[in-house]
Amino acid sequence: MYESKLRNEHLDELFKAILELKDLDECYGFFEDLCTVNEIKEMAQRLQVAKMLRQKKTYIDIADSTGASTATISRVNRYLNYGSDGYNIILDRLEQDKS
Repeated sequence: MYESKLRNEHLDELFKAILELKDLDECYGFFEDLCTVNEIKEMAQRLQVAKMLRQKKTYIDIADSTGASTATISRVNRYLNYGSDGYNIILDRLEQDKS
């Protein structure tokens, strides 16, 4: 089991709630109520940055395509390579779903 430094009962409840979502429509509804539009867009941007980094795109290409700053790209790259493996798990699963 992964031991997060952030783990607490409130985050456990949030993540359990997310796991209860059944489809894209429910995800849109929940996240639109939970987060600001900018927060949602920033999370989506980070996922796209991680995807493009794994495709070996340059920082310039990623910045041009996503609008992400080089600081954001660098931070995502650090987590992609040295983080908790969250990006890699999700990106691997998304790639499997496409096959």
